[in-house]
Amino acid sequence: MAETMTALSEPILDQLNQHEKFVILNTIDSETGCITSSAISWITPHSPTKLRIAIDARSRLIANVKADKRVTLSLFAGGSFYAVQGTATVIHDRLEEVPIKLACLEVEVEAVRDAMYYGSRISAMPEVEKTYDKRAADKLDAQVFAALQKA
Repeated sequence: MAETMTALSEPILDQLNQHEKFVILNTIDSETGCITSSAISWITPHSPTKLRIAIDARSRLIANVKADKRVTLSLFAGGSFYAVQGTATVIHDRLEEVPIKLACLEVEVEAVRDAMYYGSRISAMPEVEKTYDKRAADKLDAQVFAALQKA
């Protein structure tokens, strides 16, 4: 079994600094108490122990984090699959520099585990294709990531 790390490794940081990324954010539903999973892409490392995430300000994820700060982020990086556990806080209810209503979460990393099963590796990363105007998507992505860096 792989050792638990307390900070993001270089392969994870490299993946999170890519333009296109695919990350699963797991929270505890504030109403049902069940685990929820949501695909996100607006995430960036603030440091090896902190992540910033932009989420629709009306999303249930905001209520979930306010009720229970524990989160797990799941992602592919460096040929493996990782589970990043931590505590999330809403640090901005609204990112002002962005034309849509987004909140900013900060995740304090507590544990990073290689969650890939023994004797295997990821040979191809998942690809995500934007289904709306690529130029508009790229412009919005740039605004969101600039706001996350300032947050």
